[in-house]
Amino acid sequence: MEEEVKLIGTWLSPYSCRVIWALKLKGISYEYIEEDLSNKSALLLQYNPVHKKVPVLVHGGKPICESMIILEYIDETWPHNPLLPSDPYERAKARFLIKFIEDKGRTLWPIYRTKGEEQEKAVKESLEILQTIEENISGEKKFWMGDDISMVDIAYGGVAYWLDVMEQVGGVKVFEPHKFPRLSSWIRNFKEASVFKDNLPDREKMVAVLKHRREMIVGTV
Repeated sequence: MEEEVKLIGTWLSPYSCRVIWALKLKGISYEYIEEDLSNKSALLLQYNPVHKKVPVLVHGGKPICESMIILEYIDETWPHNPLLPSDPYERAKARFLIKFIEDKGRTLWPIYRTKGEEQEKAVKESLEILQTIEENISGEKKFWMGDDISMVDIAYGGVAYWLDVMEQVGGVKVFEPHKFPRLSSWIRNFKEASVFKDNLPDREKMVAVLKHRREMIVGTV
């Protein structure tokens, strides 16, 4: 009998979605538990007492925290449909690309929750990140590491889907397809892949929630 798999997450979080995509790609059955981060449950505090954040994967009663650590755990525990390349160099390259977006990805979020000079700075920093991504993504491959979805594609999901929503809410334009042709091509492939397309948050609902958050942070503009 297989051990029970549970995922504690929030529907809006790209980090929770990372885990959902990985589980779907592996064909792993799981129970999803929606968490209210404004009123954190005893379950979340029990399983992630250090950071008190989602996502948390619970496998056989044992919790694993932090989205990319969870993805590596999933890949090692269920080795079919691997998410990382078997070649050591390609695997190291994938981990490097993932580390970049882990280190820099949160820099994109301020574009929707700032205004004035602070927002201008956020836009400038976001453009620099997108330019670096453009320079390091292959224009010849369907996905980051080839024709199959990998852990790198999952890691960059926030750029593919959440960035556009943040632009709308923040009233700014950062990503222009003609300036980032290779990244634009990858985003199209990402959005067409059923595992992503069928497991993304509702866009209009996202816009409404982020608009409310923006108003709470910077006021109406």
